Amino acid sequence: MLLVGGASTRFGSPKALARVGDETLADRAWRLLGESCEERIAVGKNEFELPFAVLDDGTEVRAPIAGLVAGLRAAVHDVAVVIPVDTPNLTAAALHALADACLDAAVPPSGPLPGAYRRSALPVLEAALVEGRLKLRDVLSELDVSIVALDERLLVNVNTPGDVQRL
Repeated sequence: MLLVGGASTRFGSPKALARVGDETLADRAWRLLGESCEERIAVGKNEFELPFAVLDDGTEVRAPIAGLVAGLRAAVHDVAVVIPVDTPNLTAAALHALADACLDAAVPPSGPLPGAYRRSALPVLEAALVEGRLKLRDVLSELDVSIVALDERLLVNVNTPGDVQRL
């Protein structure tokens, strides 16, 4: 599952459309999911055009938990690997490690995304969303989570145009 619905306030324009080499961040993440997973779902706000369908998360909320809930509801499989559009160094091996370790969730020590989430987490995630508890990191304490050690270089997060240039 690809989360593409961030506000990109620090970035100044949609991060998903930023180019790293000859592909956008969205294209790069979508390709990785295609190489790693049987099912691909992109979730966001449909505010800009991408070369693949984007499931609208159905909320006014601007938080990853909204996309995660919408994606888990739509997913065919029990476990969904979830990546934000702004982590361009992820690898198929990292995604498989997260999926293989998934209890209700599996995340790196740095936080909730990227991660793998099982459908069993959906009731807790839905309740948190309804209650306005939007910080996914806080909701993890209510789930059975395994921590997966991933190389920190894989978790580099793009927040500014300068970050893209440094890649």
